Amino acid sequence: MPKSVAPSAINLTERIEQLSSKRQEIIRPILEHPREYVLLSIRALATRLKTDPATIVRIVQSLGFENYRQFQRHLHELSLAFATSLDTMQQSKHDGGSGQPAADAVLRDLKNLQGLKNSLDPQRFTRLAKRIYSARRIAILAGDLAVVIADYLTYQFNLLGLPVFSATSPGSITHTVRAADRNDLVIAISFRRGLRPTVDGAEQARARGAYCVGITDTYVSPLERHCNELFLASIDSLSFGASYTAPMALANAILTSVGDFRRARTMQIVRELAEEQRTGSRWSIP
Repeated sequence: MPKSVAPSAINLTERIEQLSSKRQEIIRPILEHPREYVLLSIRALATRLKTDPATIVRIVQSLGFENYRQFQRHLHELSLAFATSLDTMQQSKHDGGSGQPAADAVLRDLKNLQGLKNSLDPQRFTRLAKRIYSARRIAILAGDLAVVIADYLTYQFNLLGLPVFSATSPGSITHTVRAADRNDLVIAISFRRGLRPTVDGAEQARARGAYCVGITDTYVSPLERHCNELFLASIDSLSFGASYTAPMALANAILTSVGDFRRARTMQIVRELAEEQRTGSRWSIP
């Protein structure tokens, strides 16, 4: 395994099964309730689990982590994936602290955006734009609130005349991926633990040869197992709902890269749009 890279979800499950029964009993509570353990030092963790630090280190290394710190980072990702509205509301009592919830919410959105900015790799966006233009069909899979991002991408891809389809219900996802093949590009959008129809759709599409791109907020997302590549954007929030500020910014970054990849073609389209935007009947101000 490359240095500093955590084991995949599949490898982790296999490694847990290879542990002795006693060690499995020690590690499972941590992985099932990561939020309760993520901030503990190795000594505090060992004390809580009634074992010793050396045993914890051996278990962590047996699971494929280099050290306890890397394991803690994995627990942090798990705590994000399993977060509920209750967790985020409880967090807000201890975070921010300005006494101005609206200001604190904006500051958290800025933090999410900064994390996205720091992780951007322009070459990945260029390669994705190339795949989008070469795809026979682009299918965007999403459910629940992620439909907002799917609709945004679909609208803008349509504007550029790209062959895009949006599937946002279990039935439509099933029917959409049934026809997928190696000439298609599938974008699956789901956050935290991942909605089953979206994850299953990505799995089926990839099995049929489609190139699958996941948009999610953590590398422990089940989309990691079924997509060729992941784009991450935090949805961390101080309120009852997830914040989609960073995912929408990610979607806009993808669209900007697509528009710029064939700039002459895009300019031709927007020149035609400009006339309608100036004089079209659907605008209320003459």
